[in-house]
Parts: sequence; structure tokens; C-alpha cells
Amino acid sequence: MPAAERPTPSVPGRSLRVLLTGANGYIGMRLLPLLLAAGHRVHCVVRDPQRFPVDHDPERGVWVHQADLLEPLTAADLPEQLDAAYYLVHSLSSDGDFTELEARAARNFAEYVGGTGARQIIYLGGLGDDGALSAHLSSRRQVEHVLREGSVPVTVLRAGIIVGSGSASFELIRDLTEKLPVMVAPKWLRSRTQPIAVRDALGYLAGVLDEPRAVGETFDIGGPEVLTYQTMLLRYAAVRGLRRWVLPVPVLTPRLSSYWLYFVTSTSFALARNLVDSMKVDVLVRDDRIRSIVPLDPIPYDEAVRLAFQKIEQQSVVSSWTDAVVSSRSALELDRLVQVPTQAVYHDTRRRALHDPEDEVIGRLWRIGGATGWYHAQWLWWLRGLLDRLVGGTGLRRGRRHPTELHAGDALDFWRVLVANRERGRLLLYAEMKLPGEAWLEFEIERGADEEPVLRQTATFRPRGLAGRAYWLLVTPMHALVFGGLLRGLVDAGAKARRG
Repeated sequence: MPAAERPTPSVPGRSLRVLLTGANGYIGMRLLPLLLAAGHRVHCVVRDPQRFPVDHDPERGVWVHQADLLEPLTAADLPEQLDAAYYLVHSLSSDGDFTELEARAARNFAEYVGGTGARQIIYLGGLGDDGALSAHLSSRRQVEHVLREGSVPVTVLRAGIIVGSGSASFELIRDLTEKLPVMVAPKWLRSRTQPIAVRDALGYLAGVLDEPRAVGETFDIGGPEVLTYQTMLLRYAAVRGLRRWVLPVPVLTPRLSSYWLYFVTSTSFALARNLVDSMKVDVLVRDDRIRSIVPLDPIPYDEAVRLAFQKIEQQSVVSSWTDAVVSSRSALELDRLVQVPTQAVYHDTRRRALHDPEDEVIGRLWRIGGATGWYHAQWLWWLRGLLDRLVGGTGLRRGRRHPTELHAGDALDFWRVLVANRERGRLLLYAEMKLPGEAWLEFEIERGADEEPVLRQTATFRPRGLAGRAYWLLVTPMHALVFGGLLRGLVDAGAKARRG
């Protein structure tokens, strides 16, 4: 690109044109609101826009581009000029020759970004000594080399276990601890790592953007503690109030360990094998220079686990990020980023077509609880509230703040409102009753192009230990009466009144 066409060098605090690959991934989805809150213009690259819960909206600073990194990239499909680009693409669970695939994707990305005038590429890689890397960690190290072969300086952040609900490694720890009162201890459970809270990882990723001292550098990022995986399992259990025992075994090969994870947890065998290979070696921070460039106070492991499971976690994302973004021109409907967990949970999903106008159904939904009640079998809701109070919970006594309005953060009987988007017809509630696990209740209007609208109602329960699983089995027979009646009451109240 001729020098005259290159973008003007940025100054601190200036809005940047940023490319975000892996935008619909675990880290990308959480980084996007931070970039928007800082006033940057973000170009999101995804393979399937239909699976990306953010709209293409340039007025709000968001562009959505469809591209396959395994194919050569051109400015015809992507922005011609950029200031910086994030490369957050990994294929941890891929089968076949993932090393070659990752290298090809990185090469296509680097060649494209090199022609945009970008001054920085930021890549999230994996911790580990060069001499003792698993196949996947070696592949990530190769990606670093491929990116550095391009013309744009690369900032590399190397991380180990990222502690946050949704992270593959952390979900594996959660799955094992929640399911198994007694666990065997293969050799890899004694490997050491330095787990980092997802908030800290995001802080570093955002902090090195357009930071001159970080351009062209490689940094290790990790939490304040060096822990074995066995210690992480036991401390996770302690935080969650579970009693767990770990029994050492003399021999358990990586393949047997992978089969063990595959049968015990919800992971695939390919992912289990790759995770075991990565966990066989110590992954520790050897160089903490990043802390002088991006000054963070790293969150300890136990606190990171609590943050991953606190009921306030999703609410804090909504309030703090929405407040920051809405005050700028890069506003985003962040309720789309607040999603209910999908791993190791139980679901009760029901749908019912709308026969009344949408605004009437949404109006009933927005009046739910409090003096209005729950539209069916109110005595069962009252009984559940009474039982909750008997064990020290809130019960139904809190009611609601306003008879017809709902906002994120509102108390609603023994629920807390996480999302209340009336335009989309989406209401997401988090249970604050005493439970052996966590529960969400979600409503959303589904609108098809040629079909009548449907109200989808989903109850989700993430059990804690065996008691949680027993609880779900115990209450499941009541779901048809409670949740089925609730959905009918929301959808059919108008027709019933007209018949009466």
C-alpha cells in the first residue's frame, strides 16, 4: 500500500480500526464489548454470521464480515485499512492435521493484514517451554512464527489455564469436580500451571492494544499462584462446598486418561486427548514484564472460581459494559452476549405459537411475578417460595420493583433479572432461591420469515454434585404442570379471556 494511503498513526485514546478474528469464540465474545467501550471501530470476522449474536451495524461501530481463514483473504470481503488486528483463532478440538491447518490460516491472515497498513497484530498463544511442548502447544508456537514472518509487528500473549465459565480447560475441571466424589489421579494431575482469571486475560489483551512498549514483544500472562491440576480440582471443590477425594494410580497412560475424560465428562475424545497432551507439561510464567506495561492486580484462583459462578457475574457484565458502551457512539445490544450455560446442564424447553398480538404477550411477560403471579398453579409457586424461606432463602416476599416495567438488575420474587429486552421479546432470569446448583429461566419471541411468532421458554439447571442431579430428577415430573402451565398462561390468556 502506498504511504499516502496508510492510516494516520494513532495517538493514545484515539478510536482505532480493529479487526477481531475469532469474534464468536470464548475470548472474542468477551473482548468485543471492551473494545467498543473504549470507542474503537471493530470489524468482526466469523465463518457463519448466523451463529454470531451481534448485528452488522456501522453506526454503532460494529462490522460483521464472513470469511474462511483457510482461504486467501482479500480486501473485497474485508476492510482495506486497519490500525490493529487480533488473531484469536485456535483449533484445539480439530481432528486431522491441525498443525498444517493452523499454519495456513495464520499465513492467510498475516498476508491480508500486511496490506491494510495495520501497525500491530495481537495473538493469544499458549504457555510452555519450547523444549517440552505438546502437539497443540507446538502448533500454537508455530502460529507465532508464521505471524512474525509477515510485515506487521506481532504482540504475543502466552496463557495457560483461563479460569472462566466456558473455557475448555476450566469446564473440564468443573465437569470432573461436580460429577465425581472420588477421582483417580493420573500423572498429569501433578503438572504445574499458573491459572489466570478471564478478566485478567481480557485486561491484558485490551491493554496491549496500541501500546508502543508491547509492539513486537512476547509476554507470559498468568495468575498469582502456581498450582497443580490436582490442587485446582480440590480448591474448586472447596469453593463450591463439595467434599472430594483424589486417589493416585500408579499407571494411567495419556490414551487411557483421554478415554477416562471422554466417558466421565461431556468433552469429545479429540478434545480430551489434546487437553491431556497439553496438561502433561508444566506451563508457568517465566517472564512477568507485562505487569509493568499493563498494571493489573491478578485475581487469585479461588476468587476467579467464585467470579465464574457468582450470580452477579452475568449481571455485572450487563451493567458495567452497557453503561460504558451506551455512553459512547459505539453502542451495542449487549444483552445478546449474555448467554445461558450449555455445558453439563439440564434443559426444559417449550414453545408455543402466538395467537394474540406480540405486544400483548410481551406485556403479560413484563408483568410476570409480584402481584400478577405466574399465570398458572400459583399455589405451587407459593409453596416453592415458602420452602425457600424455611431454608433461609428469599422466597416470594420481594415481589417486584414496578408492576409493568422490568430492567436488568431488578429483583423479581426469588429471581434476578439479567436481561430485559422488550423489543426482542427476551427476558432472562437468574434464580436466587436456595438450590443445589444454579438455575435460569429464559423467554424469547422467535420470529420466522414465513411463520407465526413463537414464544420459547427454557428452564436451565446446572447441578452442583450428586445432590443437584437428584434435585432435578425429583422436580422433573412437576415441569409439565408448572412450566407448561406458565407458557400457556402467557400465550393463551387473551384467547381465554375472549372465550370467557
